[in-house]
Amino acid sequence: MAKLSYYAFDIGTVALAIAFALFVVHTTLLASGGRRLMSTAGAGGGSVDVGSDVPDGRGTAGAIAHAFTWVAFILIATGLIVRGVLVGRGPWGNLYEFSVAFGFGIVLGYLYLARRYPLKAIAFVPVGVATFLMGYAFTLPQAISPLVPALDNPPLLTIHVAMAVISYGILAVSFGAAVGYLIQGPKNRVTWLPPAKVLDEVAYRAVIIGFPIFATLIILGSWWASIAWGRYWGWDPKETASLVTWLMYAVYLHARSQRGWAGRPAALILIMGFMGVLFTYLGGNLIFGGLHSYAGT
Repeated sequence: MAKLSYYAFDIGTVALAIAFALFVVHTTLLASGGRRLMSTAGAGGGSVDVGSDVPDGRGTAGAIAHAFTWVAFILIATGLIVRGVLVGRGPWGNLYEFSVAFGFGIVLGYLYLARRYPLKAIAFVPVGVATFLMGYAFTLPQAISPLVPALDNPPLLTIHVAMAVISYGILAVSFGAAVGYLIQGPKNRVTWLPPAKVLDEVAYRAVIIGFPIFATLIILGSWWASIAWGRYWGWDPKETASLVTWLMYAVYLHARSQRGWAGRPAALILIMGFMGVLFTYLGGNLIFGGLHSYAGT
């Protein structure tokens, strides 16, 4: 069964890489078509809103990419389920497992929000991040090994890290929407992206979902720390990075409600927030060490 999980991860990563490449093609075609529309708008008296789910040939690459994303999602989910059965806990007890789960969470977040919003034009951003994480995972030790004593609490490990996977994954989609918003601008200066209002709503909806899960993650982690290390909070690098990142998203939610900070400043905060997520993921484990450094093994 262990080989089945590895095969699922391998093929899922290939499918995800194909999806990423096709999303890049899709966005490039939309952008080139959008520029042609904008250049002819003055002479024709109007322009056509291409959007991200177009009915002509330019939408083919996006549709195929979306299908490959579903294939990758199913394969990686299968691999995680098999590995979870083998280890008897959530399959995210080391950095290899968490990297795979993180990539899976991003794909899950994209597919969930794409059911309601036209996101194919910006899908290359979250899917590209997920592809990078899956590729990075293959550079890490992949063997199944016993948990270190501090992690040897399967129920808490499963719930705590699952919350990280879900919140990090859906916040990656808010990052993609923020990048799209900065390109689009409040006056909808490009025709091939969803309108600024849609991008702003996607970003906000993602944070509204991910923010309370992130908060619960920190609270549950503090409880686990009291069990494992005898204190609720010790300003460990990963603990500190998690708190700072959570505060960035709290600032975003406040900024979006203020007229002077809505729009571009709020989108910039989201980009910094996701940089905080990536720093929490890597920095607390590999750069600064601390009590969480065992996750790099």
